[in-house]
Amino acid sequence: MITIDKFALNPFQMNTYVLSDETKECVIIDPGSYEPQEEDLLNRFLNSENLKPVRMVFTHCHVDHVLGTNFIANTYNLKPEIHEAGLPFYENGHDHAKTYGFQMDKLVEPGQFIKDGDIIKFGNSEIKVVYTPGHADGSICFIGDKDKFVITGDVLFKDSIGRTDFPTGDFDVLMKSIHEKLFTLPDDYTVYCGHGPETSIGYEKVNNPFIRF
Repeated sequence: MITIDKFALNPFQMNTYVLSDETKECVIIDPGSYEPQEEDLLNRFLNSENLKPVRMVFTHCHVDHVLGTNFIANTYNLKPEIHEAGLPFYENGHDHAKTYGFQMDKLVEPGQFIKDGDIIKFGNSEIKVVYTPGHADGSICFIGDKDKFVITGDVLFKDSIGRTDFPTGDFDVLMKSIHEKLFTLPDDYTVYCGHGPETSIGYEKVNNPFIRF
């Protein structure tokens, strides 16, 4: 069984997720720590739970989702794994950070690219990658079928959807991603979002005011 722990980090209150199982291996999704105390919070949690990070993956590469990349890479000797379409955002992350008033070093070189249909394995568990553009090129979601959840990054939120006014954003493409990749999941799947609280697929199908059918 996969355990999901959430940390709302940096001024954007972006949700970093740590997925672990009984083997104590874990995956870190969207490392967003910026302040030293946030790095310490994440590090103390991993140590207190005796967790061993084995993968670092990203729903997309907007700056709020990559602020803690170098910390995790250097502390746990991990290579960032992103979708190739998000590489321009990743490579220019330090410049984008400046526009928001953040000081961020150039990000470490990414490791392998992940793509639609890939399986991310850790311990006795696995999650599936689905490509969900619309908010940004390179946006992906992670599905845990056995435990009935999906981690959506900034594609889908409780009662909302991702912005499409950033570069490479496209409302119609986002709607297609939501309808074809997310709303085809069972209603009882829990949705873990990139910002804000959890929701469910069934709830969003009925209540999300931004969804067009």
